[in-house]
Amino acid sequence: MSVEQTLSIIKPDGVQKNLIGEIYSRFEKAGLEIVAARMLRLSKQQAEGFYAVHAERPFFKDLVSYMTSGPVMVQALQGEDAIAKNRQIMGATNPAEADKGTIRADFADSIEENIVHGSDAADTAQQEIAFFFGDDGVCERTR
Repeated sequence: MSVEQTLSIIKPDGVQKNLIGEIYSRFEKAGLEIVAARMLRLSKQQAEGFYAVHAERPFFKDLVSYMTSGPVMVQALQGEDAIAKNRQIMGATNPAEADKGTIRADFADSIEENIVHGSDAADTAQQEIAFFFGDDGVCERTR
C-alpha cells in the first residue's frame, strides 16, 4: 500500500443537508487526512471545465446545472490507498446499489444527486486536485 492523494467533493445536496462534518468524520475515522479544503460556488465555466470528460454524455447539461445550484465543499484527502478508500466510503454511484453504511446509501436521494464525488484513479486525482488547489494549495500534514 502507498500513501496517495485524492480529490473529494461534497456536492450541493450534501452541503444543503449539513453533512460536511459527518462526511469529514467518516474520512478521518477511515484514516484519511484532509490536506486541503475550500467551500465555493462553482461557476458554469468551472463546472463545465471540471466535468469536460462528460461533455458528450446526455447527462452533462443536468450535471453542470446541479453542480452550480449551490455551494460545494472541495477537499484533498491523503492516506494509504486514499483513492480506493474514499471510493469505498462513498459507495456506488447509484445510492440504491450502494452498500449499507456508505455515504451514498445513507444520505443520497438519487443517482443524479448523490452527495459526493471522488477521483477514480491516481492520474485523475492529480488533475482534479490541481484544478481546485493549484500547485501550492495542498498543506502536507507534519504532526
